[in-house]
Amino acid sequence: MSMSRGKRGAERLVVVGGDAAGMSAASQARRLKGPDELEIVAFERSHFASYSACGIPYWVGGDVSGPDELIARTPEEHRARGIDLRMRTEVTQIDVAGARVRARALDSGAESWTPYDHLVIATGARPVRPDLPGVDAPGVHGVQTLDDGQALLDTLADTRGRRAVVVGAGYIGVEMAEALIKRGYEVTVVNRGREPMSTLDPDMGRLVHEAMEGLGITMVNDAEVTELLTGDDGRVRAVVTQDAEYPADVVVLGIGVRPDTALASAAGLPLGAHGGLSTDLAMRVRGHENIWAGGDCVEVLDLVSGQDRHIALGTHANKHGQIIGTNVGGGYATFPGVVGTAVSKVCDLEIARTGLREKDAHRVGLRFEAVTIESTSRAGYYPNASTMTVKMLAERRTGRLLGVQIVGREGAAKRVDVAAVALTAGMTVEQMTALDLGYAPPFSPVWDPVLVAARKAAKAVEQPD
Repeated sequence: MSMSRGKRGAERLVVVGGDAAGMSAASQARRLKGPDELEIVAFERSHFASYSACGIPYWVGGDVSGPDELIARTPEEHRARGIDLRMRTEVTQIDVAGARVRARALDSGAESWTPYDHLVIATGARPVRPDLPGVDAPGVHGVQTLDDGQALLDTLADTRGRRAVVVGAGYIGVEMAEALIKRGYEVTVVNRGREPMSTLDPDMGRLVHEAMEGLGITMVNDAEVTELLTGDDGRVRAVVTQDAEYPADVVVLGIGVRPDTALASAAGLPLGAHGGLSTDLAMRVRGHENIWAGGDCVEVLDLVSGQDRHIALGTHANKHGQIIGTNVGGGYATFPGVVGTAVSKVCDLEIARTGLREKDAHRVGLRFEAVTIESTSRAGYYPNASTMTVKMLAERRTGRLLGVQIVGREGAAKRVDVAAVALTAGMTVEQMTALDLGYAPPFSPVWDPVLVAARKAAKAVEQPD
């Protein structure tokens, strides 16, 4: 039922968070309903909206010249399309019963309430900042927003020393380590896990470890940071673990992110086991007809394990926004879930994964076989063919594909998309061996590496227990 809170009897959509999910939702809703039917107000607390956070390491490393290149649509462009985007304005309270939000203009401190008919929560995720002595010292940076990227670049410009320590070796940690190497820093990565890239199994993470050391990065695995030491000037000067001390002129936290759901939680909205908002297939917050959520602040269904997960990726955020905007605009759309596909790189080493790791499969009680093969990106005789390693997990007896990890050079990463489609379709590894994939010597061996792995997995799952 409309509450007609907008101008001239129009409904009002309020969006909290002006990046991928929030502004995709606003833009899609605007395509479907004009200003006379739907007023749209969006709040963004930073200096930037509609940007690619994934591009920040490439900006820091110099591959991208500046933040403007990472912005998909400026605030002015949004406003020209009839979206009242209010920058540097933070929503501090959601009043669910009163259907309104309280916002504070960060520059002036002015506060006001804005009523809504539909609310979209797209507050994203926050970098994990461990509760350690010295973690808030100058020179210690998380990297999640363009403001964070600019703050790090300012520190790099003002710092005389050339020693950097990256804490954590996930996607952001690995990419930031490479970016800092490109900037001429001595880089040490301190990692809690056995190997970098915990989204891979350790045997595949070892290949990433070797590539990082090949770049001149010092890898310290199985290491727990206990404190960050500061100098007389108050700035960070070293990272301390149980066993050693690593001098640092700048520290980057790449430990991962958590859903930024404090605002939603304070309003009594339901959270899942991983701290993300819980939504239905239409991206409505469960139990609330007129509140929607998308992007890094929500949990999504893993189609392989059947359990909810928190995965912070721009691909999902943009899809969520499209679905929310369609539903708010009077259409109908759903988000069925994900298979957990992600790609990255270290220098020229490409890293890809989709589906379950071994520990994921064990955790949900699946019995499986894991096989690993080495192949080449092109026909072996074709110039510049490079090796790649493919690991594949398949369920015993049924042969259902459960997961794929690929590490290799040019042409390795995007091969994971074949596996992502197979996972989404619920294919068996036997069925995969019959896939009619594109072949010519410059692109692939006669048997594509993914199909070689599928053949090996198909034989493995046939073996008696």
